Amino acid sequence: MRLLLALLLTTLERSGGWLMPTPARHAPLPEAWVVPPPAPATASRSRSEAARMVVQLKPTPVLEADTVNGVANGRVGVLLLNLGGPDTLDDVEPFLYNLFSDPEIVTLPSFLKWLNGPIATLISKSRASASKEGYASIGGGSPQLATTIKQGQALERALADIGVDAKSYVAMRYWSPFTSDALAAIKADGIQRLVVLPLYPQFSISTSGSSLRILESEFYADQELRQVKNTVIPAWYNRQGYVEAMARLVAEKIDKFDEPSKAHVFFSAHGLPVTYIEDLGDPYKAQTEASARFVMRRLQQLGYDNDWTLAYQSRVGPVEWLKPYTDDTIRELGEKGIEDMVVVPVSFVSEHIETLEEIDMEYRELAEECGVKNWERVPALGLETDFIADLARAVAESLPKMDERPLQEINEGRPVSLRVVNDLIELKAKDNQLEFGPVRYAREGRVGLTKKAEVINGRIAMAAITAASAVSIAQGTIFDEVIAGRLPQSWF
Repeated sequence: MRLLLALLLTTLERSGGWLMPTPARHAPLPEAWVVPPPAPATASRSRSEAARMVVQLKPTPVLEADTVNGVANGRVGVLLLNLGGPDTLDDVEPFLYNLFSDPEIVTLPSFLKWLNGPIATLISKSRASASKEGYASIGGGSPQLATTIKQGQALERALADIGVDAKSYVAMRYWSPFTSDALAAIKADGIQRLVVLPLYPQFSISTSGSSLRILESEFYADQELRQVKNTVIPAWYNRQGYVEAMARLVAEKIDKFDEPSKAHVFFSAHGLPVTYIEDLGDPYKAQTEASARFVMRRLQQLGYDNDWTLAYQSRVGPVEWLKPYTDDTIRELGEKGIEDMVVVPVSFVSEHIETLEEIDMEYRELAEECGVKNWERVPALGLETDFIADLARAVAESLPKMDERPLQEINEGRPVSLRVVNDLIELKAKDNQLEFGPVRYAREGRVGLTKKAEVINGRIAMAAITAASAVSIAQGTIFDEVIAGRLPQSWF
């Protein structure tokens, strides 16, 4: 057992710790969309400098109603994807179990997959007490579902204003309503055209990718749903409505200070293990940096030349996460004499535990200890009218795409089919990698048996190994053979 535990811990440590999804690889960002890292926190930026380093926003004009009606035959379904959170304190432990039993979160080698359930039970029970305290401090549960439902209703009204008859549905990843609940409702309503809209501005394999993976699996397992035309809007960090709404909210907070020009704009985004970016090609970091630059460029157009910083919060585990870290950066800014701070949760569009407890309580307390005297936090976008209106335009613009060949530029946020989205970004099948513990071998250029034949042979071999191991266990010799360095199936 000690040997098994040591192997498990080593595998987890090398594969990225507790929060590590099944590896996937994205195509690199198109050159025009690659954004350099943020400049140092204290560097001032002129309008001309900002114009050079920020990618031009894409225009998002409102579509003519007759154009929309020309492609929208019947009511359109809009499926909103989000993480989810416990509704009450009693839901905290089962919510944590759902989170950590996901093989995308706790990744184990195939021969240890049976440990996912026990590990999830251990983690959920050990973390339940502290998590309950956090949720108790924000009212006893997550407000995310209530906000998401209201966002869906507002989206329906905004779509109606531009001629689209739509109904919204909500699918949470780790709490109800689950993906299966939303799909059952879509099926019952007879929806024949579906737009999938993750409520994450920036795409990551750990957020939108995880939800899309399970959605694809359940969607195409149902023969009736297979007939539903669909499209996915994978990201919208570069939508003009999103950027302008964020900039307006930041400006409102800056104006509250006695000396607005001295307020430091602090973007805090959810963190991600560095290996996602370096090894898996996740576009999240580049898209998050682009979001911050777009917002600051818009602020400069409005006459604000404030200094700004981008940092990443919520890191866990022993692996390296995206830097700079939010807590470390707050300390550094305090040491530099920053007294006025506007905090912007750039990757969240609804309030939840990470904004209401982590930012509003933990980071604010840290900032005050570090000398920050005036603290303003920009609210999550929620039901902001210009934000919702632009999401509606994005949905309307995606409708004709259901009948077109899917585009490859997934990192630009262009709509793609649900059937192909996971193929484009390789979320489901690791076609370019073979894994043997922490070592990865390239698949390209391999010769010999076909993939299907190798799968069949592998299953036969695993059946033989399982049978041999069962014999060793029955004979009471398996532990002796392991300790002696022999495989249980060595006799076979």
